[in-house]
Amino acid sequence: MKLFTVLVAVFGLLTVHAADIETEENVLILTDDNFDGAIANNKYILVEFYAPWCVHCVQMDKDYRKAATQLATEMPDCKLAKLDGDSHKRTNRKLNIRGYPTIYFWKNYGKHQITYHGGRTSVDIVNWLKKKTGPPTTTLTTEEAFNKLKDANDVVVVGYFSDVAAKASTAYTGVADSFDDVPFAVVSDSALAATIGLEDGKVAVFKKDYKSPLYDSNEKLLFNVRGERVPLLEEMDTKSAPKIFGGDIQNHALLFLSKAGADFKTHTDNFKTAAAEFKGQMLFIYIDSDQEENKRVMEFFGLSDKDVPTYRVIKMAENMAKYKPEELDLSADAVIKFAQGVLGGVAKRHLMTEEVPADWNTKPVSILVGKNFKEVAYDSNKKVFVEFYAPWCGHCKSLAPIWDQLGEKFGSDENVVIAKMDSTANEVEDFEIQGFPTLKYFPSGSDKVVDYNGDRTLDAMTEFVSSNGEKANEPSDGLEPPTEPYYGNDLAVRST
Repeated sequence: MKLFTVLVAVFGLLTVHAADIETEENVLILTDDNFDGAIANNKYILVEFYAPWCVHCVQMDKDYRKAATQLATEMPDCKLAKLDGDSHKRTNRKLNIRGYPTIYFWKNYGKHQITYHGGRTSVDIVNWLKKKTGPPTTTLTTEEAFNKLKDANDVVVVGYFSDVAAKASTAYTGVADSFDDVPFAVVSDSALAATIGLEDGKVAVFKKDYKSPLYDSNEKLLFNVRGERVPLLEEMDTKSAPKIFGGDIQNHALLFLSKAGADFKTHTDNFKTAAAEFKGQMLFIYIDSDQEENKRVMEFFGLSDKDVPTYRVIKMAENMAKYKPEELDLSADAVIKFAQGVLGGVAKRHLMTEEVPADWNTKPVSILVGKNFKEVAYDSNKKVFVEFYAPWCGHCKSLAPIWDQLGEKFGSDENVVIAKMDSTANEVEDFEIQGFPTLKYFPSGSDKVVDYNGDRTLDAMTEFVSSNGEKANEPSDGLEPPTEPYYGNDLAVRST
């Protein structure tokens, strides 16, 4: 990509300007043929890689176009573009696009590439781009400017510094630079500061009808802003999921319940009370069990409608480790105590498992569950090839007859185990399955684990097993085999 950009600039091999590219409501429509030129000829460009069938892509399309139209007026050198990955596979392959929507930002004519982790509303997109292309803070000089900024955003951070060269002001700018989608503003006029309730060297977080306590601009400011920017309790849906999973706070407490239930307010009030004790440390989220789109998330935690109301805690940054309270007590005190135990390392990680079937190894493809996984997979005397699947996964269903044939192929070889595990009901501690099917190989004579990314054909997988995992397992067409994503990826950055 970088070499191509240099060749374009030096030798003029290809010239593709924005004016030559088809647009839809100020969104550039990219193809395999014009992609590199569009990146090389735009100072700032945000590109959404999408598929027409992707539900989340369709849902964000209106906001994406709205943001593009706003930017055309406010930031004309910043373009929004999109590329249909199903129709333009060459670019997808080059950038290793694995799901939709995937959004990348290029700045300085393609010299720097950044992954977009912001929200999907037009306000989120515009704010993110303003932070990435401009100064970390803006200066407010009138009350009207302050009100306009607050009204246009869900969250705004404002600091008052009579001396913009002071240490507190420098610290504030550093914190502002670390937030992609929250506008930070500076006030230097004492009268304006008094009007909006600020003191010199202090910072406040403003929402529509809320003003936080005043915070010092020091090393704790980052932590304080993170805690204030999110609601005490937020419903998880397709709109909030990108912020939840793409945010800095990676510990989540999830309350599963029916919004139509008589006890909804009681349980959510208790969760809010608990949440106030963990600002900046843990997000508190509730999930409406009545919504069909949430069934996949419930399944990820091993829950069904009969289990609600209940709650779980997950550490996203620690291999998505799940924690289940030993007793179901939804009081604020009980939730606080359990969350403290999780953060303090006292609570034990919960791993889902089914019981070992009596006939688990009587067929060509063995059945693994959480309870027998380590014993079988890590048997160094055997070559073990495992498919981690989900019953609802279309790609898994397509692979099933081939996987059965692979089991039959090695059925008479006592040193080979072809197995499968339903990862919606069983978990292992060593790694997290984030898409289906996932194929992992456990070589004989070794304790390593090999991810199989090769062709899902009988011949290719037979050669791979016969070589004890030594044969190259890259796909013959250069495209990574498809998977259906799970949980965080499913809601935040992928389509179901």
